[in-house]
Amino acid sequence: MRAYVCAGAGFLLAVLWFDLMHDVQVLRPRAGADPADAVRSIARYYRRVTTDARPMNRLVALVMVVTLAFVIAELIGGDVHPWVAWASLVLVVGPVAVAARRTVPNAVGLGADVDRLTPDHEAVARSIGRDHAFCLASITALLVVQLAWG
Repeated sequence: MRAYVCAGAGFLLAVLWFDLMHDVQVLRPRAGADPADAVRSIARYYRRVTTDARPMNRLVALVMVVTLAFVIAELIGGDVHPWVAWASLVLVVGPVAVAARRTVPNAVGLGADVDRLTPDHEAVARSIGRDHAFCLASITALLVVQLAWG
């Protein structure tokens, strides 16, 4: 099971890295950069990956669910020490819940509004970036727990 959890976590880390490469435009703006240009760039990216990429955009959600399922299987099957299984569950449930409840809906909404962005969209873009940073930290910790103690 550990190999499947690690494979899922690795895939999710790669996706988060790509997302953060765009989010950094509002999380750490360059001096003199126009925030509206950054938000427009981010909105276009999220339109491509959340809406225009159908059906491939469903792959990330599928990997999240499958990774969660393998962590639960580890917990039930006793394949790893109980603390590893429980820590892994916490480390995967947090990012999956944040993505489902806030990040994905915000990204879809931002991408849908790419042609009529307002100053409020900058706050949405920052929120997405913060969510991705949290998810990156959690999934990285999941991978470390699985590889070091799994």
